[in-house]
Amino acid sequence: MARNKHYGQTIENISIDNAGSEGKCIARWNGKVVFVNYASPGDVVDIKIIGRKRKFLIGEIVKFHHKAENRTEPVCEHFGLCGGCKWQHLSYPSQLEYKAQQVVDAFERIGKLDFPTPAPILPSDKVYGYRNKMEYTFSNSRWILQEEADSGADLDKNAAGFHIPGRYDKVLQLNTCHLQAEPTNEIRNWVTDYAKKNDLSFYDIKDKVGLLRNLILRNTSQGEWMVLFCFGERSEEINALLNAFCEAFNHIPSVLFVINEKANDTIYDLEVESFKGDPWINEKLGEFKYKIRAKSFFQTNSYQAKKLYDVVLDFAGVDEGDTVYDLYCGTGTIGLYLSQNAGKIVGIESVPQAIEDANENAKINGVDNAFFEVGDMRKIFDNDFINKYGKADVIITDPPRNGMHKDVVQQLALSNVAKIVYVSCNVATQARDLDLLRDYYKIEKVQPVDMFPQTHHVENVVLLTKI
Repeated sequence: MARNKHYGQTIENISIDNAGSEGKCIARWNGKVVFVNYASPGDVVDIKIIGRKRKFLIGEIVKFHHKAENRTEPVCEHFGLCGGCKWQHLSYPSQLEYKAQQVVDAFERIGKLDFPTPAPILPSDKVYGYRNKMEYTFSNSRWILQEEADSGADLDKNAAGFHIPGRYDKVLQLNTCHLQAEPTNEIRNWVTDYAKKNDLSFYDIKDKVGLLRNLILRNTSQGEWMVLFCFGERSEEINALLNAFCEAFNHIPSVLFVINEKANDTIYDLEVESFKGDPWINEKLGEFKYKIRAKSFFQTNSYQAKKLYDVVLDFAGVDEGDTVYDLYCGTGTIGLYLSQNAGKIVGIESVPQAIEDANENAKINGVDNAFFEVGDMRKIFDNDFINKYGKADVIITDPPRNGMHKDVVQQLALSNVAKIVYVSCNVATQARDLDLLRDYYKIEKVQPVDMFPQTHHVENVVLLTKI
């Protein structure tokens, strides 16, 4: 961070102008942009400068003179510390408005694109309890609140919850998280209490030791739950814990565990072991059924996923006999959703387990016109691949947050396909990629979808047609 002569300075009676990127809001002072967390356009506040980047300052609110009318009282006791729901203080209609504006801003400022007025953003029917996956962290280095530190009491340092933003070595003890339906909190709190009563070790992220490391909870709209325990070491205490858990939560059909002795938290290169039940749970979107395993990628909001896929289905306009390419296909969810109208579905994904799941999901749904291949998109999506499966009539691309590699964008540009449907969870990288396609494709339709209420994130679907 650049040297900051304004550090610690308080700016009084400043107005918050509008919403910016990454959930922050914007104020302007002496020709400088100031980004502020937990603000709302219309607020009049005093701001303390706490940081600086090359082109802007970073501030925090220390006093309110006027609160914007679109503010609402956050429901979560951890709001402001957790960092997971930065927009809980905004009314839901305001959240939708600012998310829709993010799409326009990214397309205008980053891509400098020509595009039609986006369709109204599709709201989520559930604004809490909508997530189908949560991952909690166990740590022996709990974030200590100031009043606790001042008390002088002997404090319990163990915690189960989320990392404090910017402090990966500190974990906030959660009492209640509102993003996933119950029994998510009941399960996490039970495991925490059991561990403390039985003196089980919480993970030490610095020394890389400890038994309890992570807890991953997945559920479906069909009411099924999967619980995955991630242990930092092997121990005779594991069986006792899992047996006690299964007795306490005998309605949970899938209980799994993994031993992770690596430095990082990822489980994709580790063996997941079943302790109880099947190593999957079942989801249904429309007429299609999907098996979800511990490592499977699936849209985090099942309720909105159907709305999202319906948009893709509409934009794609697949005719009978069409060949559809599904790039970054994951477990094949979008491709399979379009398969009833297609002659052939061809999916590409870099994660081998995802392709295994995609093939299994195709079999479950009786889809025999879907073909899935494992490979690095940049390397596998070439002329030889197209010659093997035939020229696509429609291409669906749903890349990760960092968007598509420029080589993939170039291959899309030269594919000469009539229609491309670009699904994105990051409108900034989407705008960047669309800029590279502007000489080949025209933006026909834009449809934002709110997959993540209480956060600044927005999903966006774009239909491109060949110029």
